[in-house]
Amino acid sequence: MTSKQPRKQRRERAKAPLHKRQKYLRAPLSKELREKYSKRNARPVKGDVVKVMRGDHAGTEGKVQSIDLARGDMTIDGVTVKKADGSEVARPIHPSNVQITKLYLKDRRREKCLKR
Repeated sequence: MTSKQPRKQRRERAKAPLHKRQKYLRAPLSKELREKYSKRNARPVKGDVVKVMRGDHAGTEGKVQSIDLARGDMTIDGVTVKKADGSEVARPIHPSNVQITKLYLKDRRREKCLKR
């Protein structure tokens, strides 16, 4: 970003294209994963096991169901909210409010990125 003004920085993040929004979606790694890969954070992907650290669902652990780049959030198994009609829907959570406890490493490209 080029400006120091918070107003313009917020605007740039809100209007950023999807390939730049990927960099904003980062979640901290657990202590064991930090030591293993020598990285503080990683981009969560579908299949990772994460632990919610903030909010009403703090302490809940579950797999990542989906990630929405456009909205900048993700849904997790077991993190739901009741609607007025009684049905339950997944509650979106920002990746900065979770901690990755187990990585989904079926993709070789991801393992290479982590070991870099």
